[in-house]
Amino acid sequence: MTKYRYIIGIDPGTNTGLAIWDSIEKKLLSVRSCKIHAAFDFICNMHNDETLIRIEDARLRKWYGKNTKGKDQGAGGIKRDCSIWEDFLKDNGFNFEMVDPKHQTTKLSSEQFKKMTGWEGTTNEHGRDAGMLVFNHK
Repeated sequence: MTKYRYIIGIDPGTNTGLAIWDSIEKKLLSVRSCKIHAAFDFICNMHNDETLIRIEDARLRKWYGKNTKGKDQGAGGIKRDCSIWEDFLKDNGFNFEMVDPKHQTTKLSSEQFKKMTGWEGTTNEHGRDAGMLVFNHK
């Protein structure tokens, strides 16, 4: 049996991606984005021993593609958000993992995400990135 029933994915940022995977039902329960304070509230309401939180940790990113010029202005803010998330989760006794972005599938189109996961709802890039942190996680 799986150690955690619910796996929550967090893609930090101004629009925080949030997704929930049910490891018993083998399906996504939610894929969305919200403001960071709403994500904190949500996490507090889900806090139990059956829940694992996986956060994409931008601080671990050491590679930058050719097309990142001009896109990295928010990188410092996202790295700060990752530190805040880590402190929040530690201080409140959550089960969590900080995940290196290089080991994740990201930036899928809505069509690619739907085909891969079967998720029929509306998504944005942040929700999809959070979804990929948890999809098929055991």
